[in-house]
Amino acid sequence: MWHFRKPSERFIREVMDRQRQVAFSYPEVGASRDQSPAGYDLDHNRILLGQGEVAFEAAKKAIRQWKMFPGGWALIVPPEMPIEKGQVVVMLAHVFRLWWLNPCRIVYVLDETEPIRRFGFAYGTLPQHIELGEERFSVEWLADDTVWYDLRAFSRPRYWPVRIGYPIARRLQRRFVRESLASMQQAVAVNMRQAGNPAPHVG
Repeated sequence: MWHFRKPSERFIREVMDRQRQVAFSYPEVGASRDQSPAGYDLDHNRILLGQGEVAFEAAKKAIRQWKMFPGGWALIVPPEMPIEKGQVVVMLAHVFRLWWLNPCRIVYVLDETEPIRRFGFAYGTLPQHIELGEERFSVEWLADDTVWYDLRAFSRPRYWPVRIGYPIARRLQRRFVRESLASMQQAVAVNMRQAGNPAPHVG
């Protein structure tokens, strides 16, 4: 669903209300946990955020704040939506002078202590999204005390304009990955400073 002007908050919430009642737009719901479904583009990217419990808690806070979205051209509406299974959000993208509304629903939430500490969630596409698939956002605290942001997704185009512009769509996906990784590093540094801790050195 695309528009020439930025949709109003009321319109976005109406879209969300309608999408709450529909099924996911792809059959492999939940597969981002540990599978790589055939017929999709598969992407898996990671970046170091810091070390120790302080960095992990700052990273968890960043996930809850939806800070993995770079803003400007890709943001989540509403930004205060809690990370809970079943919640519907809209990923609002602004590219090529068009506004794209991409509704998603949270498929599952991660809050694990074994074999590693991990927190995050995955959301899946709903029928008005321009793609089909699922994306997992998580932070991990490993045995070597390092803390990582992990971004894993499988997707394929849904509408014919996206299929025609497939190389451009993939370029935008790669741009999102780069900016999402950087946004999480920045958000963790900010959260740590706000908590009275030095920002992590991850260079």
